[in-house]
Amino acid sequence: MTLPFPAQRFLSAQAEKVRRIPKRKKIVFPEGQDSRVIAAAERLRAEGLVEPVLIGGQTLPVEKYASYLLERRRAKGMTHGEAKALAAKPLYAASLMVALGEADGFVGGASNSTADTVRAALHCIGTPPKVRTVSTFMVLCVREEQYGSGGLLVIADPAMVIRPTAVQLAEITIATAENARTILGVEPVVAMLSFSTKGSGRHEESARIVEAYKIVQARAPELHVDAELQADTALEPSVGASKAPGSTVAGRANTLIFPDLNAANIGYKLVERLGGAAAYGPFLQGLSKPANDLSRGCSAEDIYAVALVTALQAEDAERRRLG
Repeated sequence: MTLPFPAQRFLSAQAEKVRRIPKRKKIVFPEGQDSRVIAAAERLRAEGLVEPVLIGGQTLPVEKYASYLLERRRAKGMTHGEAKALAAKPLYAASLMVALGEADGFVGGASNSTADTVRAALHCIGTPPKVRTVSTFMVLCVREEQYGSGGLLVIADPAMVIRPTAVQLAEITIATAENARTILGVEPVVAMLSFSTKGSGRHEESARIVEAYKIVQARAPELHVDAELQADTALEPSVGASKAPGSTVAGRANTLIFPDLNAANIGYKLVERLGGAAAYGPFLQGLSKPANDLSRGCSAEDIYAVALVTALQAEDAERRRLG
């Protein structure tokens, strides 16, 4: 299937943003013997976008990695022998390279499960002090360019948190908005979605979204966000004006926060299959340093795209660290 124009533009725009990063980011691939990974790495290197590091076959400094991992996991009962065995595994070695600053991010999952990939990232990299929720976001590239930012939308959470609490949903919203700003290159206009718009359907589920919205307002008052909004209210200007008059988000949203994993996962797959959209991700968010998971059915182009986003996340994390 030919990629819709917004998808082509998305990839080109990400490549151009990565090209403008002053120092090329070092991205490590734990499945370095996979032919798809090799092809993506060769393209990334040939285009001068990132410095790919492929793990596969070489001898790694296991003892150093094991010592670091043991320090992180000792309180959880990990022994030196267990740390050494894990540090020798490519997924953990890649995660530890990122944690120790030897790489800027990692991209795994081409031949490992999501659970194993995320577990390695959590054990080795972890989350910032004030963040407790690791979640995911995706970029949807739809053919109708009047939606989102020229046909590009960021959505969350399609892969990680099954039914977030109000606090978790608020953290997902704030993290997704930050990534939307990085990836789309525009100010995020965030709609927290529901089956209800502004109390039209009263239920504990819509109440959870309203509670999350209040937490977002308290924690990130600068964020351009509204809740609770139905999907058509969030996206279609005429519907937004009718159902949520006065809302500056309704009809203009470029970032969609779904109430749970069921809705997000089903929603993006319907848009992808029935609407001919291209979907990139899911990308992890909420970690101290960037790490991303691939589908085991991914293509070389998918890996290329995920590596570009990982490089941008790394640059954004570095910029925030420096204030």
